[in-house]
Amino acid sequence: MDEGRPLFQQIAEQIEASILDGSLAADTQAPSTNELAAFHRINPATAAKGINQLVSDGILYKKRGIGMFVASDARRRVLDRRRESFARDFVEPLLAEARRLGLSAADVRDLIEKGGQGR
Repeated sequence: MDEGRPLFQQIAEQIEASILDGSLAADTQAPSTNELAAFHRINPATAAKGINQLVSDGILYKKRGIGMFVASDARRRVLDRRRESFARDFVEPLLAEARRLGLSAADVRDLIEKGGQGR
């Protein structure tokens, strides 16, 4: 676990990663709160907070008396949200710094295509 972010958020991100890599497919059962708590040695309430976050986001849904399941469109939802955050957290700051350095969009594209190697 990463010390820098809340545990419940890390739990949610781990489940999302499993959805993205295909190890948790649509309409399959997600790990229970108790399983997550035991595996990570955390309070079940913390694990539940991560699960509930995913339910609010439409990534998981509850089958009463059975458990949590992956929504049919969960992978698309996770990809859409992560692409948006990637643009906001990485691309926008990259382009802002490029402008400060006098680099054009073509210059940035060339740097990316060269794997980040200088000119």
